[in-house]
Amino acid sequence: MTASGIERDAMHRALALAARGPRGVNPQVGAVILAPDGTVLAEGWHRGAGTPHAEVDALSRLAPGGARGATAVVTLEPCNHTGRTGPCSEALIAAGVARVVYAASDPGPHSAGGAERLRAAGVDVDAGVRAEDAEQLIASWLTVQRLGRPHVTVKWAQSLDGRAAASDGSSQWITGPDARADVHRRRASADAIVAGTGTVLADDPALTARDDAGGLLPDQPVPVVIGRRPIPETAAVRRHPKPLRQFDDLSTALAELGAQGVHRVFVEGGPTLASAFLRAGLADEVLVYVAPVLLGGDRLALTDIGVGTIGEALRLQTSRIDRLGDDLLVVAHPSPEGVH
Repeated sequence: MTASGIERDAMHRALALAARGPRGVNPQVGAVILAPDGTVLAEGWHRGAGTPHAEVDALSRLAPGGARGATAVVTLEPCNHTGRTGPCSEALIAAGVARVVYAASDPGPHSAGGAERLRAAGVDVDAGVRAEDAEQLIASWLTVQRLGRPHVTVKWAQSLDGRAAASDGSSQWITGPDARADVHRRRASADAIVAGTGTVLADDPALTARDDAGGLLPDQPVPVVIGRRPIPETAAVRRHPKPLRQFDDLSTALAELGAQGVHRVFVEGGPTLASAFLRAGLADEVLVYVAPVLLGGDRLALTDIGVGTIGEALRLQTSRIDRLGDDLLVVAHPSPEGVH
């Protein structure tokens, strides 16, 4: 049975409800319960780890038996496992729901299988309704499920001739105010911002997301430092509104951050750290801010990324190029083939 116009409208509403929930260990999910005549009976969304899932949240707003014969419209395939809460598939079956319409399939090895369980219980199931919109909403969560780590964006600013700093090490500012404002907006949309100990000790960055006047934006990424050298108590990053996290290596950092609900990692820690992420194959997106200046010298924007010959070059696919004042932003992703 193909989703009706009423069900598609309900999915639009469910997606809006899902967006109210926080990013974290669990995905953002919304649900709408429809009566057989299409009337909305109840709505719900997931409010964070340990709270009822969207389907259960919506069902809890109905009297016992109130969902019998109803249709549940959900942005993600109902889960089929017991974690902090029980399986949503079982909750829908127990409530007497007759039909389930969902958008995105659950890729989790432990939580998937809800659709199969519902069908086995005689529930009519329609999958993939507005799946692209749902997947876009939870794209970072899906990355964590598929890769087992957060989505990583590696950013750097460089001169037209590929330098990250002048010969004396000075680098503020290669790019102009429009490019810097764009960086701060992207910091605010990330869950964590990562720098290396070398950059923190040399430049004393605050690792905050700020507005044009220098004030803190409402959303701040968790500051993360990679490296073994101690960070002074007087360092600017220790005055960040969120506690500093420090790790010895990239893999440990990503694993622990992912386990704590960090989905989006923004790396801007200088040439050494950017190169390390690229060399390890841990960059999902590359942002390169290019300023129309020439610096010369040996302060390259990248160091060794494991490329010995041209045949080993890391090939990227450019997804967009934006002009920011006099500067250019190149957004690229590693090609599916990786190296050529």
